[in-house]
Amino acid sequence: MFKKLFSVFLIAFALNLIWEFAHSVFYESYRGGEVTNFILVRAAVWDGVFIAALVFSAMMFKANRTVFIVAGGLLLSGAIELWAQNTGRWVYAAAMPIIPVLNIGLTPAIQLALTGYIASWYTFRISRN
Repeated sequence: MFKKLFSVFLIAFALNLIWEFAHSVFYESYRGGEVTNFILVRAAVWDGVFIAALVFSAMMFKANRTVFIVAGGLLLSGAIELWAQNTGRWVYAAAMPIIPVLNIGLTPAIQLALTGYIASWYTFRISRN
């Protein structure tokens, strides 16, 4: 189980590293300052940790892994974005697509669900072969 979770983490980290750098243009600032490479790498590490925790939880609860990761990823991302917007942790640039009513960014809201699904799918697919 540890080997699979570590694989999920590594794949999730790599996917989220690409994601963080690709969508960093949608952010104006982080804690009032510049969005640096260090901040983006640290965010990708935490994204990998969150995704590995979702996979671990799905395994422990014997839940449908796909449903658990996608639903959990959407809820976790949404909660993080709401918290960050309410505390001013980061500020969106004008280019950020916003989800109406929630007033949170679309790309960060779907990030953990999508990258978590891909990381989990790939890890468990290759372990069957």
